[in-house]
Amino acid sequence: MTVTYTANVSTSRLLSNFLRLLFRWRGSIYKLVWADLIVFLGLYLILAITYRLFMNDATRKAFESVATYCYTHASLIPLSFVLGFYVSIVMTRWWAQYTTIPWPDSVATLVSSSVHGFDDRARAMRRTILRYVCLCQVIVFTMISPSVKKRFPTYDQIIEAGLLQENEKNIIATLDLAFPHYPKHWMPIVWAASIVMRARKENKIRDDYAVKSIIDELNHFRGQCGFLLYYDWVSVPLVYTQVVTLATYTFFLCSVIGQQWIENPRSRTATNKIDQYFPIMTVLQFFFYMGWLKVAESLINPFGEDDDDFELNWMIDRNLAVSYLIVDEMHQDHPELLKDQYWDEVFPNELPYTDESKRQGPPEASTAKLVASKTPVAESRKAIENVMQRSGSTSTFISWSTSEILRMRNHNMNNSRVTFRDINSNLKVKPAASLNLEELIEQRHRERSERLRHRFLNMRSNQRPSSSGRYKVTVLRPPSPRSSDLGSQPISEGEEEHVEESAVPNNKQDKYE
Repeated sequence: MTVTYTANVSTSRLLSNFLRLLFRWRGSIYKLVWADLIVFLGLYLILAITYRLFMNDATRKAFESVATYCYTHASLIPLSFVLGFYVSIVMTRWWAQYTTIPWPDSVATLVSSSVHGFDDRARAMRRTILRYVCLCQVIVFTMISPSVKKRFPTYDQIIEAGLLQENEKNIIATLDLAFPHYPKHWMPIVWAASIVMRARKENKIRDDYAVKSIIDELNHFRGQCGFLLYYDWVSVPLVYTQVVTLATYTFFLCSVIGQQWIENPRSRTATNKIDQYFPIMTVLQFFFYMGWLKVAESLINPFGEDDDDFELNWMIDRNLAVSYLIVDEMHQDHPELLKDQYWDEVFPNELPYTDESKRQGPPEASTAKLVASKTPVAESRKAIENVMQRSGSTSTFISWSTSEILRMRNHNMNNSRVTFRDINSNLKVKPAASLNLEELIEQRHRERSERLRHRFLNMRSNQRPSSSGRYKVTVLRPPSPRSSDLGSQPISEGEEEHVEESAVPNNKQDKYE
């Protein structure tokens, strides 16, 4: 089963939580790498002892040349790039396979709420539908997981587990003989869909929409099981896996020779006394790169028996138990309806905390402390007013708009001063009575309000009927017992209710009478 350590790293501490994880063995990198590391150190020590004790001068020179060549050209192997990209693909595929595993909870909830009845017939329908759903999943798991296949090697073990009946086994065996080359995991879903249609005919399911919802969930469950088979059939391309494996082992084959300590005074290890006794950095390099490869090797098929593989046998037990619990034990049952503790308050202002010091305020918006600056229009108006006061031309009526002010401002943006000539070139000047700037702004507001008022009156006159001058109002009311007894009768055009526009009451309580 997947090794879980989330509880150990829930809160960051002064001493890193990850350091404590380094002392675990199950699911650790040490468990994956130790055998390869022993082989690597064994080859390194054999070459080191042979070079130092059993080689003559000519053989030593030849070995030193080979070691120098391996050390110089080992960097030509792009191991970091190849391994990093490969592990990224494998991790993405690993999580996608887990999210593809279907769970029968949604099917069970729909069946429990849609298939009505407490008699044995309705109960058998609900339980059988969910048993078929779990049977489909078990058949798929036996095709992709060695651990599940060891648990259910034949249909007889599935019958002993209660997921399959003898007559159902005979039907599957007959179709296996007739069509031996195709998987039969979809057959239980077809049987479940047939039971749903039979429940609809027997009025156990009261509407067609519920039938459609259950069929859609069954199809979705079958599709997810099919995707698990696709992941099993279509792996990461073999050529890529071969490239990564060859690159890793070739790199360390060169390292086991190129990282040797040699006595040549002109070599890189002549003054290095640490590698003369033990190659610490070489061992760490092997540990990291080989560990990277082992991570990809253990995650490429998460349905196996590694420490981090998915526990499919637990999923089988859980799904069958939860499915029966939803459709049988909890069928149309719920706790007694009671008033909640906030019934009179409608909603709680603050929920209680065990430790009041942990209470936090609402999150602050990113623009909460932003100070609004002056708008371009306000700056332009102020500039115009200053120019008019300096020039003394208060007896001039200036007809201007916001767009004209902005156009004038953009034209004179690079100038340090705004002259009255620039204003006259961008604005329309008319002689008129003496008005100041505030009166001009107020006048423009009144004119705009008047235009909007005339526009609204024109729209209203166009929508008003031309002949009678009245609105036709149809009041929708809930059917009364008297009207429901009489039945729904069509109303002729002359009998429609005509109400004066002024006589229509603005009272929302009519809707509830």
